[in-house]
Amino acid sequence: MLKRIHHTAIICSDYSISKNFYVNVLGLKIINETHRIERNSYKLDLEIGDSQIELFSFENSPERASYPEARGLRHLAFEVENVEESKSWLERKGVEVEPVRIDETTGKKFTFFSDPDGLPLELYEAK
Repeated sequence: MLKRIHHTAIICSDYSISKNFYVNVLGLKIINETHRIERNSYKLDLEIGDSQIELFSFENSPERASYPEARGLRHLAFEVENVEESKSWLERKGVEVEPVRIDETTGKKFTFFSDPDGLPLELYEAK
């Protein structure tokens, strides 16, 4: 019945800063951008592999309760070929990235960084 995750939705506080981060820093491709005048809101559809990220802006949206142990979605993980190379690539773009760790269960390398609103994002080496 369920085949795959089609998209992940993210609500940002500053659309132009978050759009720049996801498009120009992370390099995601824009599929569609919609400005909803009646809601003073943007929706940006971004391609990531065979999935999508929907980036929304809403006026006066509340901040995330805590990092990262609030109920609900804990973090968004991106699969990469090489965690160290991906970490260095992000750092060259000015993104702060945590030290690389090893998943105790799988033995795979991973690390975390944050988007402009502090949303925890993960790089995960799945090979």
